Amino acid sequence: MDIKPIKTRPFLPPKDSLSDLLEAIPIMKEKSVIVITSKVISICQGRCISINSVKNKDELIKKEADFYLDREEVPNKWVMLTIKNNILIPTAGIDESNGNGYYILWPANPFGAARQIYDFLKKKFSLRELGIIISDSHTTPLRWGATGIAISSYGFNPLKDYRGSKDIFGREMKITQANVADSIASAATLVMGEGNEQTPLAIVEDTGFIEFQEMEAKEDQLKIDRHEDIYGPLLNNVNWKSQPVS
Repeated sequence: MDIKPIKTRPFLPPKDSLSDLLEAIPIMKEKSVIVITSKVISICQGRCISINSVKNKDELIKKEADFYLDREEVPNKWVMLTIKNNILIPTAGIDESNGNGYYILWPANPFGAARQIYDFLKKKFSLRELGIIISDSHTTPLRWGATGIAISSYGFNPLKDYRGSKDIFGREMKITQANVADSIASAATLVMGEGNEQTPLAIVEDTGFIEFQEMEAKEDQLKIDRHEDIYGPLLNNVNWKSQPVS
């Protein structure tokens, strides 16, 4: 697998040009995957709020989160722990880094955004098969440091299913599925960087393990209901709160 980061001009809040972002992508080969950070997608959607206009960041987090845990219950009150789009993530994905005085929210309809980019690039480069990942940084419980996660993907099967196949000793595998989308997002995020690298895009090539297919953007493909998750005993004993639906 070969990952090539793409350097771009700064994309500036509160709103910038998606077409400019996509024009930064050079020629793409068949069966490539383009990874784009969610932050730059949010900026192109105008999902930015001036920090000076927000009286209480925690109230903004509550509004953006599907479920939240009050800051007082988190060690050192560093963050509010939240669930958004069925992903466990701090602060509902809201970020200030590289925001130039703005809070950057998560993209609206990330699966629709991935499909839009897929359609554009497929036509521009006359491709038959390609993949799109919108990524973000993510922390793992009991582990220091951030890795990448795919908050949406399009154009390929995000899972490689080993169920029913045999291991090297002939034992049938019963539950193993490799998370292709998150694995690629993590590798690309490492190459793109977390600071001032100014590389919000990466092209991933030579991915022989990917099953490309034009498929409907099903948000539930990687999702597990937390009541069925093996970590459910932890997740379901949290006093999650949610904002009332208006």
